[in-house]
Amino acid sequence: MPAPHLVAVLIRDGVLPMELGLVHQLFGSAHATDGTPLYTVRTCATRSGPVRTDADFPVFAPHGSEILTEARTVLVPASHEQDERLATEPLPADLRAALDTARDAGARLASVCTGAFVLAAYGALDGRRATTHWLSADRLARAHPRVEVDADVLYVDEGEVLTSAGEAAGIDLCLHLIRRDHGAATAADVARRTVVPPHREGGQAQYIRRPVPEPGTASTAASRAWALDHLADPLTLADLAAQATMSIRTYTRHFRRETGQTPYAGSPNAASTAPASTWRKPTTPSTTSPARAASARMSRCGTTSMRHWGLRRGIIGRRFGDEGYLASTAAYATRSAGISYSISHLMAMGRLPLCSV
Repeated sequence: MPAPHLVAVLIRDGVLPMELGLVHQLFGSAHATDGTPLYTVRTCATRSGPVRTDADFPVFAPHGSEILTEARTVLVPASHEQDERLATEPLPADLRAALDTARDAGARLASVCTGAFVLAAYGALDGRRATTHWLSADRLARAHPRVEVDADVLYVDEGEVLTSAGEAAGIDLCLHLIRRDHGAATAADVARRTVVPPHREGGQAQYIRRPVPEPGTASTAASRAWALDHLADPLTLADLAAQATMSIRTYTRHFRRETGQTPYAGSPNAASTAPASTWRKPTTPSTTSPARAASARMSRCGTTSMRHWGLRRGIIGRRFGDEGYLASTAAYATRSAGISYSISHLMAMGRLPLCSV
């Protein structure tokens, strides 16, 4: 049995305790089917010892940068008191040396929130896409013009370098790494234990405060509601634009501003997180189950139409009590409609198109 994957959390004065804790919680909850831990998480600083947090208590880093020679993933949480200074100041020599150690050992680098300023100052983001907290995105872009900053997404995966948005987006990033390393089933199990969604729809653009539209201002809301009532139809972007009495270009611009995503979910982070190989087969669910009835109602819903609209496959697991696993019944909640509903809510509305795999 190979040794667990070592994840090192490189912290600095001003670290956010939540960001440190979520890394330990998520990676520490990942286990193989026989119960063997898949990761070992270690907290380190450039030198071992007490580290101030942004709260009223310190934490102790039991390891110095020497542990980075063994790490396969090095994750840099935010330190708001230090990070944005890196927009105008050089990276401290001891921090650069620590990252050199990690890169020389072949570790992948990842950041949470404004930890992206560290990776940018180090040069790891040059020529790559990256994200950070939306409040700091413009500053990061100005300070590091060679970095393609995307303020709309929750995380960006550039292979051996990954970045995530504000604090809670660190959860999305960690689950993505677990999914990438060990598959969707393992990531879903970690999410279930931690009581968080295995994948969040949309990006951080949906959390940005925006002015309330003036009465009479053009909006895509009515067309999105209309789309929910026509999920089984082969809708086109032109159809939605026509419903909103807009050109396609204008409709797309309004849609993105209002929902934080494009109608066709073109973002790399919008890829399905539930590949067909992870779907469970049903264990003869009741023919009178609500999921079965919904599936029968929507049997006319063609997979080509669903794929065309970027409709997302969600896996129904232990969702209906003693009816057991209905996991191979795919729930298609339309991303194109720009509205997220729970499975039970959509079923209650009679709008959940379910088709057996």
